[in-house]
Amino acid sequence: MQQRLFHPHVSRLTHSLSSLFLALFALSFCASAPAQSSSSSSAKINSQANTSSSTNGQTTVRNALPPPPSAIDPAGPAVSLETNEPLFDLAAALNTCGYDDGLADSAPVRAAIRNEINAELENSATARDARDQMCTFIHRRDLGDEARNVSQYISLAVYLSPPPELSPTVQEGDMPPDSTGVEGVLPYVRRFARAVDLHVIWLRHRPEYEELINAVHGPLTTMLLETNIYLKQPTSTYDGRRFLVLLEPLLSPGLTNARVYGTDYIVVTSPQHATTNGVTTDTVRLNEIRHTYLHYQIEPLIYTRAGALERMLPFLPIIREAPIDFSFRSDIVAFFTECLIRGIEIRNMDVGIPQPKKPADGSPRYLFDKYGLDEDAWQHQAEAVRRKAVDDAVHQGFVLTNYFYEQMQHFEHDPESLNEDIGEIVYGMELDRELHAAKQVKFYAQGQQDVVQHVPRHLTGLDLADLDMIKGDTEGAAEIAQKVLDSKPSDADAARANFTLGRIDIMERNTEDSITCFKEVIRLSKDPRTLAWAHIYLGRIYDVNSNNSGMGDANLRNLAISEYREALKVRDSQPDTKIAAENGIKQPFALPKAAMRSTSDNDDNTPLDPSGKAEKEAYKPDPIPTSTK
Repeated sequence: MQQRLFHPHVSRLTHSLSSLFLALFALSFCASAPAQSSSSSSAKINSQANTSSSTNGQTTVRNALPPPPSAIDPAGPAVSLETNEPLFDLAAALNTCGYDDGLADSAPVRAAIRNEINAELENSATARDARDQMCTFIHRRDLGDEARNVSQYISLAVYLSPPPELSPTVQEGDMPPDSTGVEGVLPYVRRFARAVDLHVIWLRHRPEYEELINAVHGPLTTMLLETNIYLKQPTSTYDGRRFLVLLEPLLSPGLTNARVYGTDYIVVTSPQHATTNGVTTDTVRLNEIRHTYLHYQIEPLIYTRAGALERMLPFLPIIREAPIDFSFRSDIVAFFTECLIRGIEIRNMDVGIPQPKKPADGSPRYLFDKYGLDEDAWQHQAEAVRRKAVDDAVHQGFVLTNYFYEQMQHFEHDPESLNEDIGEIVYGMELDRELHAAKQVKFYAQGQQDVVQHVPRHLTGLDLADLDMIKGDTEGAAEIAQKVLDSKPSDADAARANFTLGRIDIMERNTEDSITCFKEVIRLSKDPRTLAWAHIYLGRIYDVNSNNSGMGDANLRNLAISEYREALKVRDSQPDTKIAAENGIKQPFALPKAAMRSTSDNDDNTPLDPSGKAEKEAYKPDPIPTSTK
């Protein structure tokens, strides 16, 4: 249920492409390992993705790499709103065993499902016995905090295969740590589900779930698009990451559970049901979902500049006693990212004061004069509310929130995207001034827990190589990929390793080697996404080198068109590959103008501009031609 992002001519390939373009070209697409997907319904959200995250794992090579959460569909859109049957089963189990949080504010389907389960229990001694054993286990694993109790079962659910198996899709050592203590509930849940025909109840209530998906989809899509517009983020191509919102009305509407698994971001939420003036609504906590989405968009920008943040390590001793999570007090990158996100959120917060409405055109002059005065007053009141929020964040321990709040004020009047401005924001900080201000802060006794949890996942092999690529460590990624190839891997792993090496070869201007790698990917891979992008890469390489030959090389252009057509034949069901391939057939892929310009420059002798201003100037778009009728 979905509503839904070696030929003879090779020797003539040029190696004079800009390293800047190659980095953009190679890192635009990241392949993800195939993962088992769960039974789910989804609504595609028109948004975009970037790149993200980090890991402390070791570079161990295994023949079988742990897949991402089974709730993630590797062939699905980058951003999606879905429901998930394993999550439904565990939520139903918790409700049966006394989980009543938020029941009065929940969608009516929650009470209906509970009533149907209770009816089954009344009619079956076997079902009651299964319930009692299941509830005994759940009560014995009670952590004394309802949010933490539910969180551990959510962690388990996103790694389960669909019913009736309802089994972990990875080894125990690769499961989220908080899930391993409750994995023993699964035999009891399976027996209980059979006894009450839980799958039948799930199917019976699919229409209600569909209605909730539809109700939430519009506002959620609007929020994500508005966030992208504020960040001025361009529409991105496939990069292997996922942002998934799971809707489960059997959980409390007060719960928003967000976590990061490697490069995958998952938010679990429940709609709040309310009737106001006869109008019924089902809404989710968009602010908390936005917070997670900002992590998804911004973390890649920060992690690619993690080395530049070492100079900010003096902030960590200052915030040592702040009432914030230990991860922020011990990791300067996490701390820096959270402060930036909070600054952005406060700039976009609802201040709770109605903004004056501008009079209609043709209204009397005095109405416009009054509107001007009212608007000025509103701006002062709104700024006071925002400044209070900044002050609260600083006194919780996020002492750079004020710096980022002020930077975002400038950013809003800058035509550049955050991706382009982030370098100047990072390098332009007056460190001594900000450190002095931070030392004057007296922290609150208590803070607020962040909604996002970076769930430790024991990443290995090519998963680590993907993360190294994201962080810009091509040397580390290449080493891992080569180790995989040297370990007599399966065809699937060999294809992924070659895909990684092919992208690195492009970045290092080894176009002949990159072509060899992508041809190996095509020979070995069975994954439609990887195959499609391998063909597109080859087509773009041929096009770029055809363009660099001066007048254009018809033979290379024909090779490029052939690759684009092969990409279309793969039919991976996603629009980004279809659009990329069709555009490649219509006209040759061309370098950005800055990259073309750099081919005549001596890049090695060009001074480093850490602010990125020169790069931003080079990438300013050409004027849009005026259409004529």
